[in-house]
Amino acid sequence: MKILLIEDEEPLRESIVSYLKGEGNLCEVAIDYGGALEKINLYSYDCILLDLNLPGGDGLKILRAIKKMNKKEGVLIISARNSLDDRLNGLDLGADDYLVKPFHLSELKARIMAVIRRKNFSGNNVISFNEIYIDVMGMEVKVRDKLLALTKKEYDLLIYFISNQGKVIAKNAIAEHLWGDEIDLSDDFDFIYTHIKNLRKKLVEAGAKDYIKSMYGVGYKFEAI
Repeated sequence: MKILLIEDEEPLRESIVSYLKGEGNLCEVAIDYGGALEKINLYSYDCILLDLNLPGGDGLKILRAIKKMNKKEGVLIISARNSLDDRLNGLDLGADDYLVKPFHLSELKARIMAVIRRKNFSGNNVISFNEIYIDVMGMEVKVRDKLLALTKKEYDLLIYFISNQGKVIAKNAIAEHLWGDEIDLSDDFDFIYTHIKNLRKKLVEAGAKDYIKSMYGVGYKFEAI
């Protein structure tokens, strides 16, 4: 998963980033209002973790900006503000959940997963696409009853494809989703082809149809045959 953490408190920020990266996620950070808006304008995420008390502006204004930009990211507010008004305002402005500080990191992870399942997969723990089944909690992929041994990038790539099935996805969008803003330093996306080739090979060898279509000069599309 690709997550944006908007948090100015350094010890908490470092703790969350370390935990989420240790779970295999891509985690980017913004420490103030301006930096958060810049990230949200430039990139897309699976989930945004939003503190409300930020240098330079209120986090609720960021929620309004996300809504105005018609962004589809799930938003989980993480805040020490525990009043009913703050909770209702955040949810009314489009946040998907509200978690009060302090919290256990395991609970944060569970809340993130719940937001992503609601946003992308109607709240289901198991995603199915014809003969392909994905246990999002266990991060296991099966073709019918055969378990696949996918790398983390291959797993994230498959989730990304299924979440955007039927859409043409540009190579740079795939690269940015899997590697974040670090990909801005690269002008060569040949490595994407290698990951897609390996994912396709594992799926087909396990008995799945070849759903990954190359759109010459543009990118890729994942669609039923």
